[in-house]
Amino acid sequence: MSHNLPDRLVRTVQTLLACTMLLGSYAGAAEKLANVTILATGGTIAGSGASSTTTVGYTAATVGVDTLIKAVPELSKVAQVKGEQVFQIASENMTNEHWLALAKRVNTLLAQADVDGIVITHGTDTLEETAYFLDLTVKSKKPVVLVGAMRPGTALSADGPINLYNAVLLAASKDAVGKGVLVALNDQIHSARDVSKTNTSTPDSFKTPELGLLGYIQGSKPYFYRASTRKHTVDAEFDVSKLTTLPQVDIVYGYANVGPVALNALVAAGAKGIIHAGVGDGSLAATVKPALVAARKQGVVIVRASRVGQGILARNGEANDDELDFVAADTLSAQKARILLMLALTKTADTRAIQQMFYTY
Repeated sequence: MSHNLPDRLVRTVQTLLACTMLLGSYAGAAEKLANVTILATGGTIAGSGASSTTTVGYTAATVGVDTLIKAVPELSKVAQVKGEQVFQIASENMTNEHWLALAKRVNTLLAQADVDGIVITHGTDTLEETAYFLDLTVKSKKPVVLVGAMRPGTALSADGPINLYNAVLLAASKDAVGKGVLVALNDQIHSARDVSKTNTSTPDSFKTPELGLLGYIQGSKPYFYRASTRKHTVDAEFDVSKLTTLPQVDIVYGYANVGPVALNALVAAGAKGIIHAGVGDGSLAATVKPALVAARKQGVVIVRASRVGQGILARNGEANDDELDFVAADTLSAQKARILLMLALTKTADTRAIQQMFYTY
């Protein structure tokens, strides 16, 4: 027995060491942070003002992505973060070409095993549009989160740093996988399809007034309470990987005493589709309806939307869409209906098929 004791001790020590290493590997796996890439496009979150009290009249898109990341050192606690400056613009200057380039870059990154999620910093003016475009064109279940700020980083009460922290936290969260493209501002989580900017300047501008936000971010943790039932990302049928342009689709606004001049000019300029943001339930003024009918006969796809901002646009409600061969926008705002119609037109000009898309996405 005494002769075998040293061997037994050696084996015991080896076993303990192996267990210690195994436990260490488990702990390391548990502590491993997600890899999140921040794609910066400019906007107020990258803006600067003349003084600490300048919250309007500032200059957007002046701060680079590396500076944004350095301004929030707490990011290192929630993710392994890398940054890319893809654009540096105010978001009112966002174009179809920007969207195509951004979607392609997002899809390229998400196809990599070392990228777990993406955050896109963006100006708030068209953030909801970019978010919905990506919601229809991203080909991954990995989280994609758009974030912005209503006040520049130089302001006393800048909202950009906490918004960026929350967005990275969300993009690194497994709870966000498969939820579609998300928008994170003001400690709230919204779906790309339904969110809208509702105020010109206050930090709580982004809302989903009728259908409701998806959840909150509190105590460095996302809490989801609902999910969108509409198809998105990997379940969407749209592929922009080989596209360099998108069909021209424009918006015509309805109002009292409206005439056909703007509509006719857009059709003459080559519009393949027109979103008519009508009053009420998408009503067609007698002064505009003949021009819409004529445009449809020329092959232009007409989508009836509403300027109201909430509610379902009833097909065959304020107009006989079946007879006119028009499409109803469902609950999409005019600006988001434009995005869906552009993508729809890359696949078909059949209005019945397009109508089904508006009920699907």
